[in-house]
Amino acid sequence: MFKAAVVTVSDRSFRGERPDGGGPLVAEILKNAGYEVTRTAIVPDEQPQIQQILTEIADSGAVDLLVTTGGTGFAPRDVTPEATIAVCDRLTPGIPEAMRYASMQVTNRAMLSRAAAGIRKGTLIVNLPGSPKAARENLEAVLPALAHGLEMLSGRPADCAKLTD
Repeated sequence: MFKAAVVTVSDRSFRGERPDGGGPLVAEILKNAGYEVTRTAIVPDEQPQIQQILTEIADSGAVDLLVTTGGTGFAPRDVTPEATIAVCDRLTPGIPEAMRYASMQVTNRAMLSRAAAGIRKGTLIVNLPGSPKAARENLEAVLPALAHGLEMLSGRPADCAKLTD
């Protein structure tokens, strides 16, 4: 079983002006997929605060997967991708590419996502959109392949020749 954390990036949810719809949904999807969600947090759309929480969680070594929701669009305060890229040791561009491809089957607005993904130490960080519907679509598009990536990242034996759907 892999351990995961979910961080919601939203000014309004952080201030208590709007309920966090994306974070709890993402946590539920991960739990249903067999992940143990050990931490959740809400931070404002401030790059230093986003970087701080991503670094804190990844550097703790307590989780294999850190998923963010929110801050991936074109709005001036949407800086989650920049924060993610700044803290990652290595980027994993195939993950957001796959999410955008899957979302393009639903809406052409998917091309506007600036989501990023990467690795910091032993933790995979993946950005999801803030909309619960889009967060679900994006996470479900890549979730089946993430376990294999996490196995490789952890150094556990991973069968790279196994075909998956």
